[in-house]
Amino acid sequence: MDVFEWADIEMQVLECTKCVLSQTRNKPVFGQGPPDANIFIIGEGPGAEEDKKGLPFVGRSGQLLDKILEACNFTREKHVFIGNIVKCRPPGNRTPRPEEKEACLPYLMKQIDMINPPIIILLGGTALKGLIDPDAKITQLRGNWIEWNNRIVMPTYHPSALLRTPARKTEAWEDFKKVFHKYREIVDASHTSPHISV
Repeated sequence: MDVFEWADIEMQVLECTKCVLSQTRNKPVFGQGPPDANIFIIGEGPGAEEDKKGLPFVGRSGQLLDKILEACNFTREKHVFIGNIVKCRPPGNRTPRPEEKEACLPYLMKQIDMINPPIIILLGGTALKGLIDPDAKITQLRGNWIEWNNRIVMPTYHPSALLRTPARKTEAWEDFKKVFHKYREIVDASHTSPHISV
């Protein structure tokens, strides 16, 4: 990875005024994780806590995501890069509008190209629609691998949906176990977790 190009993209995000979200944000959320991450996790957009700190998934949803990652023996520091479809918080956590997603998507695509992860996890319907298919439904496609741009993509429920509907946690855990096994298959056969049998 070209560190200067990476820093340039980050500066572009921090200074971006391409859509109206730039007028109400506190801090843009560029993303977080190692530049050589083998897993790229994509959510919808920053919430209130993320907007304050400029970091992705640091609120209640982020705490749940960290627990799931920990159970898979994945960490933000070593294994995953975390970003969103839009880099700035939509007011009131509303769903990002088409023109907002369109303005922001080139940043995300550039990050994906530079990090070059073999595995992508899409958290929730907005991420699925934004990256794969505007008509896709998360309830229909979650848990199924999708081939996209020479990568494999796993759609699953957003952690906020799991907090609202705890019964879905079982399904989401099955999805993450598939990611765990795929990681062992194509990245590191020695990767283990005390919570998942191999």
